[in-house]
Formats: sequence, structure tokens, C-alpha cells
Amino acid sequence: MIIDRDFEFFLENILGLMVINEEGNVVYMNRQCADYIKMDQGKSIGKYITEVFPPSKMQNLLKGNKAINTDFYFHDGRMSVSTQAQLKKDGKVVGVIEYDIIQDLNSLEDILDKYALVLNDEMKYYREQFRNLRRTKYSIENLIGNSKKMNDLRKQIEMAAASNSTVIITGETGTGKELVAHSIHNLSSRKLSGFVKINAANFPETLAESEFFGYEDGAFTGAKKGGKKGKFELADGGTLFIDEVSQMPMLLQPKLLRALQEHEIDRLGGEKSIPVNVRIIAATNEDLRDMVKAGKFREDLFYRLNVFTIDVPPLRERLEDLPELVMYRIEQLNLEMGKNILKVDDSVYAYLKKYTWPGNVRELYNIVEKAMNYANGDTLKLEYFRPDSKNGAMDLVSLSKLGTPIDIVKREAERKLIMHVLEIYKGNKTKAAEYLKISRPLLYQKMSRLGIK
Repeated sequence: MIIDRDFEFFLENILGLMVINEEGNVVYMNRQCADYIKMDQGKSIGKYITEVFPPSKMQNLLKGNKAINTDFYFHDGRMSVSTQAQLKKDGKVVGVIEYDIIQDLNSLEDILDKYALVLNDEMKYYREQFRNLRRTKYSIENLIGNSKKMNDLRKQIEMAAASNSTVIITGETGTGKELVAHSIHNLSSRKLSGFVKINAANFPETLAESEFFGYEDGAFTGAKKGGKKGKFELADGGTLFIDEVSQMPMLLQPKLLRALQEHEIDRLGGEKSIPVNVRIIAATNEDLRDMVKAGKFREDLFYRLNVFTIDVPPLRERLEDLPELVMYRIEQLNLEMGKNILKVDDSVYAYLKKYTWPGNVRELYNIVEKAMNYANGDTLKLEYFRPDSKNGAMDLVSLSKLGTPIDIVKREAERKLIMHVLEIYKGNKTKAAEYLKISRPLLYQKMSRLGIK
């Protein structure tokens, strides 16, 4: 049985519930709606609806005989399908109520799949757009931190999004260069079109051309029947994100330059050029100017790419963001691990601030995850970041039995360092060797000697 005092509870759990009066001013908005559209619930009351939610069409129902309307919204990276209804009193329209039917893409796709045969052209169009939008994983809201450097980075992203120029994102490994690329795309006029990414270091020179530009039927032995579109064609109308552009093979660089200049590409084995409308966002953790001087990167391609440059700051230069970053990761891991960590000891932040973070945010998230595996209760403590200090540390007696104590400690420190660097670079031995400032063969020798698989 529904009790009168429970009505507020029920109203608060209706998706996107909002009410306007006959003048179009907001008279009620539940907390779920305020959180979803990211508005202050209290300050929204009394304001005209489009001041609170600019895309709103609720006010259109204040006049006319149309009593109910269903509409689609896409705003600030979020979508919803909403129903609006006139509120009448004594035959006069005194307001409009709106609530959401759907607030996520998966629910929408379920409906679209069930009723695909009866959908009109407009709904089919929206489905295609949503599938494209799902290619982008992140938005500017995923940039965590309010330091001056992060606020400056957000401003740069917004400026880059307003332009259609080529962008180069520079920064150390683990700083979040791909996240920045996603954010630019999601804020740009191309956000309804595809976001396609490719890592220039992932393919041998023989395969790189076909991955970028595609190939025709029979272009080479083993080619897919009917040919294959390359990343440029897949990104047509949208954005192509080229990660580790510094690793692009030299023989491929003139073809990328031509694609940028002429806005057309040639498939491998093709006889005619294909026009493409693609915005390029490239990322690198190397200094392209130095590579140009060393003859490892074409100067003309560098200048063509280097139109709008965004440098992502390393974590050591914005340590004031550590609390926000740590809590953001904890909230994610609470859901994944089924834990309930609500706070962090101050000693943890003091400990984390002493480190230089060569792997940046990626390394921080990795270390927080390790600590969470040891955590109990509702507080993340310093002891969880150093589990070996109680159980795994060797004492002086053990060391003396194993050999020269100094040599053993040095060997263990070297082993831990190499394993840590390999973990940061996800097993990429070339990058690990570069960071350790040793040759790749020497890294292999050390790994073999130290028993690192």
C-alpha cells in the first residue's frame, strides 16, 4: 500500500523528472534529473526552462492542443528519450511535466533491435549516430584535477575542438594523451561521426599502408575478397587519432602528407583516388623536432601536423591533483572489487608525493589498484601500499646466508625496478630499455640473469 509520506521517495526515483509552470519556469526538478543534467537543484527553481536545460522543448507544449510529446535529447555528451505531457486544471494548461524513458545507449539499442522492422527513417538515423558515438570512450569530464595546469589543458582542448585544424598531442607515457584526443572529438562539430584510432607502432612497414589506406581485391596474396577499407575511409567525416605518430615508417610518411594536403587517399592496388574528409589528431611521447633533425621524421609532414599543439603535463608537475585522482580511481575500484573505501589517510598522500611518477597517471592508477587488493574497512592506509614491509622483507640473518648482503639487495632492487618499468610499459621492452637508458639486448641479459620472464 502506498503511504502519502512516501510520495517524495517515488518522485525522486523517476528518471529525469521536471515540471514547469504556465510561464515556462521550473517549479520542480528531482535530484536524479539535476545530477544527470549537471545543474544545481535549488538554483534551478524559478528559472526559465531553457536557462536550466537549453535543448528543452517542454515549453512548446504550453500552447496548442498536443497533450503528449516524446522527444530525443543529446546534450553535453549525454542522451535521453523523454516524454512530456500537458498539465491541465479546469481545462486550462497550467504547466508541463517531463520524465525520461531512456538514459543510456544500451537500453535504446535494445528497443531499436526489437522494433527494427517498424522504425521510421529518423529513428534509424539516430541509431547509426549512437553507434558512431560509442567509438569514443572518454570526454573532457574524465580529465581529473583542478590544478592550474589541468585547467589550462581543458581550455586548450576547448580551443582545439572549435577548430578543424590538425592537432599534435605531446606528453610522457601514461599522461592521458588518448583521453585528450577523445575529449577534442566529443566537443567538436564532428562528434556525431566516427572516432577511429590507430597506433602507428603496432604494424610492420609491410602492413602499415594497408591498415591506414586499405586495399583492393587481389592487391596481394591473402588479401580479403572484395578489398578492405583503411582507417582513413572508416574515419570519413570524423576524426582519425594516430597514436605514436613518431613511429610511423618513413616510407609511409609521404602518403600521410598527401592525404592531409589533398584530402584523398589511394588504396593499395587501387587505380583511382578516394576523397576523404578526416580530421587528424596525432600523439607522441617523443620530440618530433629532434627526430626531424636526426632524419627520422619528415620535416614537411611535421609542419603539416604541427598546427595546434597540446602538451599534456606529467603527474609530477601537478601533484596537487593526487587526492582527486586517487579518489576517482578508488570509486571505480570499489565497484569492480566490491569494496567500500571512503577515505584515504593523509600519510598516503605524503608518501605518494615523494615519488617522481615516470609512468604518470597510468602508473598511479596501477599502484592504487595494488593497494586496494590489500585494503580492509573504509580507509586506504599507507601499509596497503607497502605490503612487503611486514611479511615479505628479508632480515639481516637471511641476507647473510644468501651471500654478500649489499649485492643481494642491489640485485633485488634492480629486479624490482625492471619489473616495475616493464609493468608501466605493458611489457614493451623497447620502451622499457629507453626509460632505463640501456640497450634492448642488455635488458634481455638482465632479465635472464634476474629470472624475469
